[in-house]
Formats: sequence, structure tokens, C-alpha cells
Amino acid sequence: MGTAERRAREREEIRGRILKAARCLFAQEGYDAVTLRRVAEAIEYSPAAIYKYFADKDEMVRALVSEDMAYMLASFRPALAKCSLVERLKTFGRAYMNIALERPNHYRLMFMTPMPDRPPGEGVQGQVSDPNQDSYVFFLNAIQECIDAGLFRQEFRDAHLVAQTLWCGLHGIAALHITSGSKTDVPWRDVRRRSELMLDVLLRGMLEPALTQAGTATLTSPG
Repeated sequence: MGTAERRAREREEIRGRILKAARCLFAQEGYDAVTLRRVAEAIEYSPAAIYKYFADKDEMVRALVSEDMAYMLASFRPALAKCSLVERLKTFGRAYMNIALERPNHYRLMFMTPMPDRPPGEGVQGQVSDPNQDSYVFFLNAIQECIDAGLFRQEFRDAHLVAQTLWCGLHGIAALHITSGSKTDVPWRDVRRRSELMLDVLLRGMLEPALTQAGTATLTSPG
């Protein structure tokens, strides 16, 4: 390995350490409380060293969210390849819950940490409405396919309304599990059973009646 390659790898390793520390701090202390200096202290670096990698906190957060969104989208696609249109929505929901359960710090940063708005029209990585970069647009497109196929009732033909309703339902379960799932004062039922029930109830309420009369199998069996 040449000197340039070694330096590039070392730089990438340091950048990874910075992002890992930042993600943990954001999850533990909240976005507003964390500064670049605080991140530097966590990994025993000087603040000046951090500025070599990130111009400011917002740039650091964008890098974190971009990494996490890329991971999320990569986890969705294989599971969706052979699904029917309706099953695709449930598979997407299951993959979303997997992120929350398997990578809670990542989930906290993406969906539970208040941050400054992105500039209008800008996607996760500077792209505009790109389903390959933005998980919301990816999900929205899957819902629009179902709407175009006539699977949703007439009053639920607004793809944004459907997407946001399903998202809110799942997020409520994920957020409660992350913040309160270890508390023993509530006899919590299995989180995956709760998320499956949420998806099933919401979809039954919005799909055309003919799709729900045959029972749960219509909603959960791949085509």
C-alpha cells in the first residue's frame, strides 16, 4: 500500500470514529447540546482536528443521516424484489422496524432528534425527490403504485396522506420501544407483534374492501 492510499485509509478511519462518537452523543444528549468540541473531547482529539473533516455540526449531521439512509434503503430493496404491491408496503414496514430495533442510535438520530430543516427541495444527499437517496420518496412511490392499481379506497388516493399515516403508526411503536421498552411498569407485548398489528389495522382501514374480505392472508402473502 502506497503512502497516499495509507493516508486515505487513515483519514477514512478517523472520519468514521468522529461520526460514531457524534451519533452516540446526539442520541444521548440531543442535537442542541452537542458541539464539535464535545465530539472532539469524546474521542480525545483537538477541535481543530475535527474541523479538518467537517466544517460545522450541520455538515457532520448530514454525513451521518446520509450514511444511515443509504443503509436503510439497501436493507429495503432485496426484500421488495418479489413482493406483490400490498405486501411490498408491509415488507417496507418490517424493514423500517428492523432499523429501529437493531440500530436504535441510528434511528434516534434519523427520526427522534430535532434538527435544522434542509434547504427547500433538497434531498438527503443534495438530490431532489430521488427514491435512491430518500427513503420517504422510495416509500411514497411504492404507495403510489398501489393507488394507481386501484388498491386503496377512493378517499385514500393521496399518497402523502397514506405514507405519513403508516409512517406515524410505525414510528410511534418504534419510539416507545426505544424510550420505554425496558420499563417494567407496562406489560409490553412483543414489539414485532405490535408493529405487525399496526400495519394490518392501518392497511385494512385504507384498502379496498374486496382486498380485506378474504382475511389477513390477502394482506400478508406475497403475490
